[in-house]
Amino acid sequence: MGRHIQFKVNDDSVSLEVEPHWTLLRLIRDELGLIGTKEGCGEGDCGACTVIVNGKAVNSCLMLAVDMDGKTITTIEGLARGDELHPLQKAFIEKGAVQCGFCTPGIILVAKALLDQNSNPSEEEIRFAIAGNLCRCTGYAKIVNAIQAVAEKNNERKGE
Repeated sequence: MGRHIQFKVNDDSVSLEVEPHWTLLRLIRDELGLIGTKEGCGEGDCGACTVIVNGKAVNSCLMLAVDMDGKTITTIEGLARGDELHPLQKAFIEKGAVQCGFCTPGIILVAKALLDQNSNPSEEEIRFAIAGNLCRCTGYAKIVNAIQAVAEKNNERKGE
């Protein structure tokens, strides 16, 4: 027996029926076709399924779809504006922080949530924020550098 929910995903209003056992990950990938969100472990340990819900980075494999009623969700597909990549996406490319790319969407969304809350995080704060996102291809240094570069550019624009 499904339940009707309404929410926003990547600035689009969505209204649909979900089953009580569906995870947010299933809703995003299978029902909405937004496949940038990946399933890694299915247990909240790897961060590959990270999305932003109401401004907070969450593991979508641990959230129930029915709990999204009235919420705002951002996936990796929601960051770019048309053909213009989000500054974090650009920085990850420019700094070589992308290798296989499986973990990248989750890490970028964690970074976005961090920078939205703290425009000038220290390296320690960045490393703490991304600690729940596993990457088997990098040593994290280029990822941290990419996030720091965006923070610096943001703060230059603000005149800080």
